[in-house]
Amino acid sequence: MITLYRPGDSLVHRTPAGVKLLALMFAALAVALAPRTLWVPATLAALAAVLYLVARLGLGEFARQWWAAKWLLLAIGVALLIFDGWQPAAFAVLRVGAVLVLAALITLTTTTTAMLDALSRGLAPLRLIRINPDRVALTMSLALAAIPVIAAFARTIDEAQAARGTRRSIRAYAVPLLVMTLKHADELADAMTARGVE
Repeated sequence: MITLYRPGDSLVHRTPAGVKLLALMFAALAVALAPRTLWVPATLAALAAVLYLVARLGLGEFARQWWAAKWLLLAIGVALLIFDGWQPAAFAVLRVGAVLVLAALITLTTTTTAMLDALSRGLAPLRLIRINPDRVALTMSLALAAIPVIAAFARTIDEAQAARGTRRSIRAYAVPLLVMTLKHADELADAMTARGVE
């Protein structure tokens, strides 16, 4: 599995994977259920920035994760701006962006093995209803790991377009991103099949 894990000995790195995943789940749930005021997702975004500093990844990496999600956030923001107004649009952009950068932080500071083990332990009760928790854990881990991988693809496309002086457009950005993502998914599927994962 492709991972963007950055080795380190910070407090965030040493925090057990299960604790980090639970914290992400509760943060996403809290910001979804909280009153629709800007200070709630803004506080979560500020907390994420502090955690990037604690993890010794720096504000540069924090900003890169936001920048990598720019087209998704722009699409959400524009759609809500047209139909609901600026405040719901700003709220949604901050909320989705904050959760995405927190998910990326987990992937950057947690090994794939630790993440899979934590998910498998947490999902063990699914065996009672004949669902394999290891498969569910693998699926969830792949979804989390995909966030920074796709973000890296987005940065590559951005840098290539800037180097060529290509005119920026959503189509010119989205098509190569989709192709790279599908190619990555194909390679990942081949790798998993070669290792006997069905």
